[in-house]
Amino acid sequence: MKVCIGLLVVAALTIGLATPLPGNLFMLLMDRDNFIPAQSSLFTFAPYQVSQGSSNYWLYGEDDRYYYHFTYAPAHPYRYIAKDNQCPAFDRDDVRSWCNALQGTPFR
Repeated sequence: MKVCIGLLVVAALTIGLATPLPGNLFMLLMDRDNFIPAQSSLFTFAPYQVSQGSSNYWLYGEDDRYYYHFTYAPAHPYRYIAKDNQCPAFDRDDVRSWCNALQGTPFR
């Protein structure tokens, strides 16, 4: 029984330290308007630019396959583009350089 509890503790610590899960859960709890893009998950989505205002919503984020940008548009609140895109002068921090970006709708 002690071994099982020990393994569970080690697994929880590993997940907590090796994935963005704790930060994502905190972000979702702190601001009910936040969401994780449908193409990503709590375990892989990592915001890398967050609003500095009174809300803590993400502006730009990434996972292993895509970059994401929060657009504020009600119908399609984010855009996303593959990391291996062929956009000339692509800048992950400037959505205006994202050629062929797709519109996303989160799960609610």
